[in-house]
Amino acid sequence: MDEISETETPFPHRAGNLYGIMYVVNWKEEEDINSEKFMGWMRRVYDYMTPYVSKSPREAYVNYRDLEIGTNEINDHKGSYAQARIWGLKYFKNNFNRLVHVKTTVDPENFFKHEQSIPPLSHLLKKGANWSSLNNHGDL
Repeated sequence: MDEISETETPFPHRAGNLYGIMYVVNWKEEEDINSEKFMGWMRRVYDYMTPYVSKSPREAYVNYRDLEIGTNEINDHKGSYAQARIWGLKYFKNNFNRLVHVKTTVDPENFFKHEQSIPPLSHLLKKGANWSSLNNHGDL
């Protein structure tokens, strides 16, 4: 995997990774009377694994969606760059800002969205900003 640069594809998790871990808990109850107990178990396993996984940020694989690391409001058609950056850096590392640029160019109205979709920055560009000024001010 490390023969392909992190910047060549949106998926950056290449060199130095031995395993991918997917944390899952399922239960068969009509009611959620034990859901907090089961989710508590999973959170403790996740915390226990902290010394053994990537750091700064703790990375995540986008196909193992983890809504606990943050979400955008789906009703917000623009999304929030600041909120999306929280999980965006974990999923895409330094590719996140390039993907925001692509999203803004290809889907400026954010038609294709979900709780953790990359938001477009169309609303900032409509106010007269440009990509280089956003990058220079740390907004992107």
